[in-house]
Amino acid sequence: MDELREECEARVVHLDALDRVREKMPDEDTLLNIAELFKVFGDSTRTRILSALSIEELCVCDISALLNMSMSAVSHQLRILRQTKIVKSRRNGKEIVYSLDDEHISKLYALALAHLSEEE
Repeated sequence: MDELREECEARVVHLDALDRVREKMPDEDTLLNIAELFKVFGDSTRTRILSALSIEELCVCDISALLNMSMSAVSHQLRILRQTKIVKSRRNGKEIVYSLDDEHISKLYALALAHLSEEE
């Protein structure tokens, strides 16, 4: 069986397809923001925090104990996640509890997990 080639042999540019794609693609600023969002998701510590928060809202102490990390290290990661609107916090008495920011973040995490769980 022939290997799938990385290049077109015909060397034809489909202008109609390019026009349709250009019309629907987001602007450069939006694409940069998407790239930044995925960079934040690209850190394994932050992904572990997201995994925990996808199950239940937790305080820094809980996350620290769960991940066996210092509270300051967890706080640093939560700060990054808050700044990029991936997690949110709320006061519960004397505690600050964290949760995923909204359903979009929950869906992104669930989709990534489902994608990686697929059998090839």
